[in-house]
Amino acid sequence: QLQASGGGLVQAGGSLRLSCAASGRSSSSYGMGWFRQAPGKEREFVAAISWNSNTKYYADSVKGRFTISRDNAKNTMSLQMNSLKPEDTAVYYCAARRSILAATAESQYDYWGQGTLVTVSS
Repeated sequence: QLQASGGGLVQAGGSLRLSCAASGRSSSSYGMGWFRQAPGKEREFVAAISWNSNTKYYADSVKGRFTISRDNAKNTMSLQMNSLKPEDTAVYYCAARRSILAATAESQYDYWGQGTLVTVSS
């Protein structure tokens, strides 16, 4: 089970840190990722990380502003979001896949959290 948290309302240019806590089993052997869904749009890839943090992928739209990380000892994954823009407004979902590798496609993930809302005001 995945639980995302940390969303909220922030002004443009501000920062937020999202967290994803995994329970029920160790997440250390799972690739994990963040996706988001803006109002009226389809869910899209944001960032992904391999089991050992050696591989990280980012969507072009967030590259240089967002940083994905994980702490396998605590069964958590984080997304540090800086320089936020109104177009970053969305529900953010964390996901895990039964593979140690990172992946960017939604279809490659097996487990999903419930989502946390991020609203960036202009």
